[in-house]
Amino acid sequence: MKRPLYSIRMQASRNGHHLSGAEHLSTKAELEPLAASLIKRALEHMRGRAETIQLSIDKVDEAQIGYGVLPDLHTYLVDDYHQGRRAAAAILQKAGVTSAAIEGAMVAMASGAAPDGHNMRGAMLIDAVSGYRLEPDQARGVRVSRMDLTEQARHELTLGLRSLGLDNAHVREALVLAGKVVTAPGVLAELCWSDDPDYTAGYVASAQLGYIRFPHLKPKGEERGGRAFFLAAGEQNLSELIDYLQCKPLLFDHIGQFHRSRQWVEPS
Repeated sequence: MKRPLYSIRMQASRNGHHLSGAEHLSTKAELEPLAASLIKRALEHMRGRAETIQLSIDKVDEAQIGYGVLPDLHTYLVDDYHQGRRAAAAILQKAGVTSAAIEGAMVAMASGAAPDGHNMRGAMLIDAVSGYRLEPDQARGVRVSRMDLTEQARHELTLGLRSLGLDNAHVREALVLAGKVVTAPGVLAELCWSDDPDYTAGYVASAQLGYIRFPHLKPKGEERGGRAFFLAAGEQNLSELIDYLQCKPLLFDHIGQFHRSRQWVEPS
């Protein structure tokens, strides 16, 4: 008999701006220690102690839970964030995103994608051809929620990442989030780099190409970051997409393949 699951979500802010967030699916027995760990995470964030912490817990309808496979993981080594962004742009173009849409997303993420120039709480939704932003609220964006790993998949993921020297919360959580994003209707690809000042890595993800990580997508010390989801032109049902990203429970019960790091070679 399956144990009932709960969606637990944390969002923390400081000085009125987004600081940290996390999403998990949890059994009842795991809720209390997980809630404590999320609160501790918000209070000990590298960008400062959270002033406001919102914790939400909802029981998940077991009949609504979907199951999936995490994308394959690739790492391309780059010399600096300039080369990293050129590499990310090349991968996004392979996924069907135009250079105009890519440039617009990168400029927004580098300068602060929210209207006030700060980081958004969620992701931008961007037309992959025109580059137009489509999210209803450009301050909040769209937060991906209600996704996690089964116990067996979590164990396998830990072993796989450890073998590559990548077993850390940044990679684990980003891979699970990207795994849900690339299964969403109408999403061609995702671009992300962290807003944590000491973490310079980022990634591009798509259903066809997998999760492609770059150690440098921003300069060290930069606190601006975010996510952009590129949507196939003319295929956007925004309400359906947002409902899937925010509300559809998805458990990954299988992991993808892990590939050794390779040096990025600039296209000729």
